[in-house]
Amino acid sequence: MSMDLEAVKSMFPTVIPMVGTLNLEFGELTYDKAEVTLPDQEDYHNHIGGPHAGAMFTLAESASGLLVIGNFGDRLDKLTPLAVSAEIKYVAIAMGPVTATARLSRSADEVLAELEQGKRPEFSVDVELSADGKKTGEMSVVWTLRANRK
Repeated sequence: MSMDLEAVKSMFPTVIPMVGTLNLEFGELTYDKAEVTLPDQEDYHNHIGGPHAGAMFTLAESASGLLVIGNFGDRLDKLTPLAVSAEIKYVAIAMGPVTATARLSRSADEVLAELEQGKRPEFSVDVELSADGKKTGEMSVVWTLRANRK
């Protein structure tokens, strides 16, 4: 893996405009974990004063995508990462800034091995949402890597 992870963080809001729209902030990014925070912004509050569910969905999906690009972005000339499905659970009311922490469900090497065998791999990225140190939600995003057509 040879992606410059700091470059991935800096280009992400440009490539994915919704990330910039929500003013998402990027924390730690490694090949194992991505942290992204939705600042507390009144424009994105819901009827009880916390972040809107749609904003939290976008936050979690963005953290998963950041991790996918961090792991597979050096192969974009050969493959396209695509989200297949996502499931989110809101487990507690979130107030203030919300942080999404994403982790791959299996190793990138395992996913790439499937791709090299001619398969179209699917893998999940599990995301935990937290606010003020408490878990407020969780999301699982299933991704695939589609080989680019020649």
